[in-house]
Amino acid sequence: MIFLLADVGGTNARLALARDGVIDRATISRFRGDDHASFDEVVSLFLEQQGNPGIDAVCVDVAGPVSGGQAQLTNRDWDFTEARLRDLTGAPRARLINDLIALGYATPALDGEAAGFLRRLPETARGNGQRLVVNAGTGFNVCAVKVLPDGGIACLEAEEGHTRLPHSVWLPLTEALGDITGFDSVEELFAGRGLARLHARYAGVAPIRAEAVVAAAASGDEAAEATCALYAHLFGLICRELALRFMPMEGMFLAGSVARSCTDRFDIFEAAFLSDPLMDSIPGAVPIGVIRDDMAALHGCLAALR
Repeated sequence: MIFLLADVGGTNARLALARDGVIDRATISRFRGDDHASFDEVVSLFLEQQGNPGIDAVCVDVAGPVSGGQAQLTNRDWDFTEARLRDLTGAPRARLINDLIALGYATPALDGEAAGFLRRLPETARGNGQRLVVNAGTGFNVCAVKVLPDGGIACLEAEEGHTRLPHSVWLPLTEALGDITGFDSVEELFAGRGLARLHARYAGVAPIRAEAVVAAAASGDEAAEATCALYAHLFGLICRELALRFMPMEGMFLAGSVARSCTDRFDIFEAAFLSDPLMDSIPGAVPIGVIRDDMAALHGCLAALR
């Protein structure tokens, strides 16, 4: 059995083949979106490079909304349909999933360095088959995962990014900034543009991109470091709320460039995560991991086909 797997973002698309349930690392290929007019063109080129093997199934994860077997990239004019993927590859089965759902499907395959656990618990800790991916990058959202008794995986769609800030986050943000106009939702604070806006307001400087804020902090810029420390504190508070909501006793996995920046200030994040005594036994029992493996989404696509 040969499966075609693809992880498609606005900048790059990563494709690979899986043979008999194992990803063939020799086939992993990256394509720049700017170099191709459509994803169909990428698929045709990749299959030609691989000698046009017979494909039994296809799974593509997309950085954008997926509905009714169709998808659209959020920041590139590429569209996708399961029917067209079947026609392109000759595969009898094709599946489109959101990229965060792919990371959810990948969590059971994450172990050791791939899981990047910053906070582990004793083997005697209570497991409930529940995990949570928390993604803070270009946007913000979560994927709740339930491992079923038969070994299958259920990934639940959610929309946390457009919920309102909880009081536990709103209060310290107000204390830090005074006027918090523009930080109306979770995504407006915790996505990349939120970190950029937070730095501009907190440091009193002209806006720069979130990546530049993180880089400036790493190079010793005191104002940028203060912003990143505040962000890590606030991010720990929102993750505590999510721990209570989803009870991921088998792991909360941080994903996305902005979330990963908190790992350099994990002591600040963890102190905030454990700061509220109300129901503190729940966040106190949640392992915290970081998804750093570039292969994670491809593993998720493979699990989704299973």
